[in-house]
Amino acid sequence: MSSEPSATGTSPRTPRPGAQKSSGAVTKKGDRGAKDKTASTLPPVGEEEPKNPEEYQCTGVLETDFAELCTRSGYTDFPKVVARPRAQQSSVPSASVSEKPAQVQDDQRLSASCSQNSLESKYVFFRPTIQVELEQEDNKAVKEIYIRGWKVEDRILGIFSKCLPSLTQLQAINLWKVGLTDKTLTTFIALLPLCSSTLRKVSLEGNPIPEQSFNKLMGLDSTIIHLSLRNNNINDHGAHLLGQALSTLHSSNRTLVSLNLAFNHIGDVGAGYIADGLRLNRSLLWLSLAHNRIQDKGALKLAEVLRPFELTHREVVERRRLLLVKGTQERSRSPSSSRYGDTKAEREKSQPLGVSTVTLVDKQEKMQSLKAPKGLGKKKEKSGEVVKKEEKLGSGQSPTQGTPKKEDAAKAGKGKVTIPEQKMSKGKGPKTGAKEKRSILLESELVVEATEMVNPLLEPVEHRDGKVFLPGNKVLLHLNLLRNQITEVGLEGFLTAVQYQVQASKSRTSPKAPLGLLWLSLAKNCFDPQCPTHIMIQELMLPRDPVKAKAREEEAAAT
Repeated sequence: MSSEPSATGTSPRTPRPGAQKSSGAVTKKGDRGAKDKTASTLPPVGEEEPKNPEEYQCTGVLETDFAELCTRSGYTDFPKVVARPRAQQSSVPSASVSEKPAQVQDDQRLSASCSQNSLESKYVFFRPTIQVELEQEDNKAVKEIYIRGWKVEDRILGIFSKCLPSLTQLQAINLWKVGLTDKTLTTFIALLPLCSSTLRKVSLEGNPIPEQSFNKLMGLDSTIIHLSLRNNNINDHGAHLLGQALSTLHSSNRTLVSLNLAFNHIGDVGAGYIADGLRLNRSLLWLSLAHNRIQDKGALKLAEVLRPFELTHREVVERRRLLLVKGTQERSRSPSSSRYGDTKAEREKSQPLGVSTVTLVDKQEKMQSLKAPKGLGKKKEKSGEVVKKEEKLGSGQSPTQGTPKKEDAAKAGKGKVTIPEQKMSKGKGPKTGAKEKRSILLESELVVEATEMVNPLLEPVEHRDGKVFLPGNKVLLHLNLLRNQITEVGLEGFLTAVQYQVQASKSRTSPKAPLGLLWLSLAKNCFDPQCPTHIMIQELMLPRDPVKAKAREEEAAAT
């Protein structure tokens, strides 16, 4: 009897732990089995998702789109899209009451940061991120993208090519020390046309490329307005490529407005190449060559472009060819080349006399009435056609609306062939030039003048001693040559250029004419800042600087 209670007492105690262990083991095995089952079922889903990143429709929210496309492409650890931290504006509190809440907030932030894991919080700043600046009106609309300090590969650029086109308000892309190569630069340039038309600024700083192929960003079809290439180890070879991208004898970049080449290795030879690019470029307004290795020879080359310079033999030949083409186009546009005035004598007679539209219409009406006095309706139609053609020509369009009849086609001959050619040239000109330029450079009227000028070689020239001199580049407004190796010899060249531009700006006839250089920085070079040449340059440039002129006006108004 005594053994029974002990047995009964021990039996329920011993199996209970065993039962709990066994049940726990069973549950653990079940859990493991469930986990194994889920783990075994996840990879196929993960394998299917990377197959269809193309099927994803971007929503225009970069944070969501980039994360989804990275996941579908098989990325496990990818950079996060975060808002760019803005510099806090220093404001002076008006009362001591407002200081206390600020101090309390600082203490709370400090305690919160200390409560976090120290290592975790210290190195968050160095993790790869994609910083974005958002529009104030729309918190989801990305305005600028900043990528700094981590290598951007082709796979990331491929994802950008899918999610960046949906950003309708993107204005700037900044890549700082992202390890670009010639291959990734080509991929990046290929995705730029896919972006929104609002993208106008590209900054690639701290990305030295051995091939120095940054000139690809300045192609004829490029829409970039502001380009920054600081600290890219660009030498004279890279400057040669950039100078050719600015302008050559047969082509010129018409969209780039500002170019920053500071903190590079450009010497006298490279500065000469940049100066050659400025000879026939009439769109660049802002150029920085600060912190380079330019000496007097390169400085004199740059100063030479800012005043009348002598045309080379090739430039003279190209100028003559352009003048011939222009004369042919003007003769094809003038009514004297119609079926009644196609002779050389009449063309030469009508051009110096400056025949007006009314006299041409009267002349054609009289000749038409003598030759075909049948229908007065025809005469009115023809006179109306001529008036329409002249009106269209005055407005900058081609005179091809009133199509001639079969009789005209048989007699007109040459005139009918040249009119469609003029339609193509005149039709494309205002669309590709004026439309883009007005949307690009609304702050300056110089661009409208530059778009109207087909080629700077057609500008009025000056003949001296059998040589042809073209007016200097008066479109460039800002030139920065801070911290180079220029001496007083180079200063003399800039003094001559500034004196010419000041005199030219005083004698300009049209308010739309270029203003010339408004800001010139030559400080921190190899000359005494108090030397007479430098002081004269500063005195000439001081009234031309719009910022300083505005400050003086405000001071005068305040006093």
